[in-house]
Amino acid sequence: MRNDIEFDAEGVTLRGWHYVPTEGKGPFPTIVMAHGSAALKEQYLDRYAEVFAAAGLASVIFDHRNFGASDGVVRQEIDPILQMRDYRHAISFAQTLPSVDGARIGAWGTSLSGGHVLMLGAIDRRVKCVVSQVPTISGHAGSLRRTRADQMAASRARFEEDRRRRFAGELPGTMPLVAEDPQTACFNGGADAWAFFQESLKVAPTRRNEVTLRSAEMLREYEPGIYIGRISPTPLLMIVGNRDTLTATDLALQAYERALQPKKLVLFDGGHYDPYVRLFQISSTAARDWFVEHLIGDTK
Repeated sequence: MRNDIEFDAEGVTLRGWHYVPTEGKGPFPTIVMAHGSAALKEQYLDRYAEVFAAAGLASVIFDHRNFGASDGVVRQEIDPILQMRDYRHAISFAQTLPSVDGARIGAWGTSLSGGHVLMLGAIDRRVKCVVSQVPTISGHAGSLRRTRADQMAASRARFEEDRRRRFAGELPGTMPLVAEDPQTACFNGGADAWAFFQESLKVAPTRRNEVTLRSAEMLREYEPGIYIGRISPTPLLMIVGNRDTLTATDLALQAYERALQPKKLVLFDGGHYDPYVRLFQISSTAARDWFVEHLIGDTK
């Protein structure tokens, strides 16, 4: 069963869905979920929630501030720290719902929000289980992978000019989220990013191919991987692609080695966008089983 929800995040209204299992008796263990960076909840998060609900897990899904159904200004701006903090607001909201067992809260994140839940799991002990899928580990290291050395100076110059304009009272500059032309500067580069954006328009037709320049600058300041050693004793599952060029595979594997037990790694054969559609069964089953094990218990 799915209901529309909205809740206050210290002055910004966030909106999303609350899924409750149709079988069993509540209150239910509940997964707090949001998509990566500028993606919307309609981009397959409902499919994950349905898998979780069939296993006896409720979920609270929301659009990030400044995107989709949620409020917030500046529109199309990604602030990683505020996005992570909104997970904490979502937990506080979830714990007010009568169908939610507030002592059994899990956190699921993917791509940029895969980094959010690493940080969240380390600092918020209300979280009892974490699933981090194709996570952002280091905004700085990731930017060095995605931006050619000969383009770094031009990138910094765009940020500096945008700061000058904003200081003068002008609106923030923007850039494409994805681009078909590999020579075009964008937030998420690569042919697979362009293909995923085009395909996901079928389920999220209102999605805009635009983010603020400041989003890219703030991403370079974001270092969720430094928190990974502090997640324990909260159980951590990482789902990582062996050919991920957006949130690089080696960075994720190095971070996993720094994590303490209990932890588990699922390494799938594919790239950054494969978990959502092509390898959905692998990614959703792995997450479901981890949450069931640690929030419900062994039912075998």
